[in-house]
Amino acid sequence: MNGLNRCDKQELGYIAMQAGMDVFFVLMGAAMVLAMHAGFAFLEVGTVRRKNQVNALVKIITDFAMSTVAYFFIGYSVAYGVNFFASADVITGAAEGSPFAASGYDLVKFFFLLTFAAAIPAIISGGIAERAKFWPQLIATGILVALIYPTFEGMVWGSRLGFQELVESIGGAPFHDFAGSIVVHAVGGWLALGAVVMLGARQGRYKKDGSLVGIPPSNIPFLALGSWILVVGWFGFNVMSAQSVEGVTGLVAINSLMALAGGILAAVVAGKNDPGFIHNGALAGLVAVCAGSDIMHPLGAFVVGGIAGALFVWGFNQCQEKWKIDDVLGVWPLHGMCGLWGGIASGVFGLEALGGLGGVTFTSQLVGSVAGVAFALIGGFIVYGILKAVIGIRLHEEDEFRGADLSLHHISAYPEEDTHA
Repeated sequence: MNGLNRCDKQELGYIAMQAGMDVFFVLMGAAMVLAMHAGFAFLEVGTVRRKNQVNALVKIITDFAMSTVAYFFIGYSVAYGVNFFASADVITGAAEGSPFAASGYDLVKFFFLLTFAAAIPAIISGGIAERAKFWPQLIATGILVALIYPTFEGMVWGSRLGFQELVESIGGAPFHDFAGSIVVHAVGGWLALGAVVMLGARQGRYKKDGSLVGIPPSNIPFLALGSWILVVGWFGFNVMSAQSVEGVTGLVAINSLMALAGGILAAVVAGKNDPGFIHNGALAGLVAVCAGSDIMHPLGAFVVGGIAGALFVWGFNQCQEKWKIDDVLGVWPLHGMCGLWGGIASGVFGLEALGGLGGVTFTSQLVGSVAGVAFALIGGFIVYGILKAVIGIRLHEEDEFRGADLSLHHISAYPEEDTHA
């Protein structure tokens, strides 16, 4: 070090500062996406009946813990071929010749990507609410986050199975999914479809003639709070997907904002002022814009978000009324359908002809998006089908009638109301 001149020392100082800034940047992104899990929880709490609110809160935080363990020991290695089974000086990049980046950057990158992986069971939780057994779902979380999700994650964001090379050979460009419309949201939504179908509808949801029995949300303020937490956290989800200070761009932020606005306004109209549709319309717009938020023009993002908001309202109504799919929070239309739309839309509104930055083709986006949907749909039916056959995944009728709070956790969300002192 003594042999270095002033310029060399300044350059080394700049490199160290840059590494520290990237670590802090990604860490803040991880914290923002971690906070989104509170949004998932309160969105579910506000939608389910009062007798299932405690279960909603417990599922989300427990699933996050299981996801952390599964992703650390297995999933991250499946996706990227990297593990942290080395000494601390090696994994922080301090040891000479360490393959890891300086200042522990790879550790916070793992944390950031973990919060994405943990969104998969958080998404599924809303679809299977009010009638799923606790432990089988926790087992499903472990399997999905250790094996199913990271396999497709590695195919798109890593270099696994030659997927990107195949897509490029077919469509002329790699599959573009900047922040996970397909990798996270569509995969989560289509996995959830398998779980919901395997569980069947809640007791009393449909009459003998097949007509729908309305079950209103239990708490609109909690539902709205969940939506707001998710909205704020989404700017970490999208913007900080750049994973470095150097790569960050304000285009992602403004596109996320415009898609959010488009989703809300479309849901206001299509949902006829229904507060549940409006607050989920915001999320629909953000789900759809994830994939192309770094390449679309803001006007394109607004259109993409608006179509997603309307698509969610249509999809939710079709599921519940026409197709008899009792998806409690509408996670399949919200994440599955709108995520699929976002992946495909990147191949349209990301084109230079429509004001985008280019580097994508419609064919590649269609192929990659459909591949993600097919992968998740098959995976969902396999995982939940096996669990259903082996240990069962649905609460007993009496437990479901009492509610998951008392049946599984032995306390309600409002215990003072259950006492008669």
